Amino acid sequence: MKAMVREAYCAPDLLELRDVGRPAVGPDDVLVRVRAAGVDQGVWHAVTGLPYLTRLAGFGVLRPKSPVPGLDVAGRVEAVGSEVTRFRPGDDVFGVCDGALAEYACGRQHRFAAKPAGVSFEQAAAVPGAGYVALQGLRDAGRLRAGQRVLVIGAGGGVGTLAVQLARAFGARVTGVCGPGKADLVRSIGAEDVVDYTREDFADGSRHYDLILDTAGHRPLSLLRRALTPRGTLVIVGSEGGGRWLQGVDRQLRALLLTPFVRQRLGAVFSAEREKDLLLLRELVDTGAVTPIVDRTFPLGEVPAAIRYLREGHASGKVVITVS
Repeated sequence: MKAMVREAYCAPDLLELRDVGRPAVGPDDVLVRVRAAGVDQGVWHAVTGLPYLTRLAGFGVLRPKSPVPGLDVAGRVEAVGSEVTRFRPGDDVFGVCDGALAEYACGRQHRFAAKPAGVSFEQAAAVPGAGYVALQGLRDAGRLRAGQRVLVIGAGGGVGTLAVQLARAFGARVTGVCGPGKADLVRSIGAEDVVDYTREDFADGSRHYDLILDTAGHRPLSLLRRALTPRGTLVIVGSEGGGRWLQGVDRQLRALLLTPFVRQRLGAVFSAEREKDLLLLRELVDTGAVTPIVDRTFPLGEVPAAIRYLREGHASGKVVITVS
């Protein structure tokens, strides 16, 4: 099968499209013929091995444990292990598994769910990883309640477009922060108000929010706190600051250290793969409460170009790899 491969941590441009063997199918495994795979900042971190903390979290200290990167996937079941009860060959599924940037990928059955019937494989591949972050950031870390005023920073991105829709589905009043080219999109998916960060300051003191979900940039905690109510909640998804050791997590750690000393709740979301959450996301997509937004697709051999495009920060929604 064809797969994007790197034997050592490297720049994305050094990824190579190679012929490799299909993954072995264990007793509880599902082998998927990949039709689409999601690309997010996590793919860049997994390819480059940065920050170094990423390696300690299970990707491999000196070299990647899996030569094929990628997690988010949608496709058709090719084969199942002897203990698999939920799927059979021919089923359309989506979920997460190691080595998604390939023609075939394999993972435990609890990491997959039936693909929502009303969306494409590309749309389905845009949901799992970003959906976990948005859902767990709002519901679990943010303790979102109906009627609250919610600010989503980075509302036009892969996580942000899902967060706006989820917050709206849970009964919140949503304001989205994005660039001027994404304002119409953010309004169309449910934001009552949109702040163009190139022209407005959402922390100017005129508006205060019960919950802020920050999915983009590296704004100081002091600025974000000014936009919160006195007992509001800030949830930081990540950023690209922090250097080679703490890139993407430095503000999260500082928020967790500061929160015991202030009335506001400052925290972070470190998402987990939960079967019940994947099933909830599927239900919300099935009912039309959430529509996955795909900005651009790239063929499997152009993963480096897809990562470059993502890193430029202009994607409206998710960047997805298609596998024919």
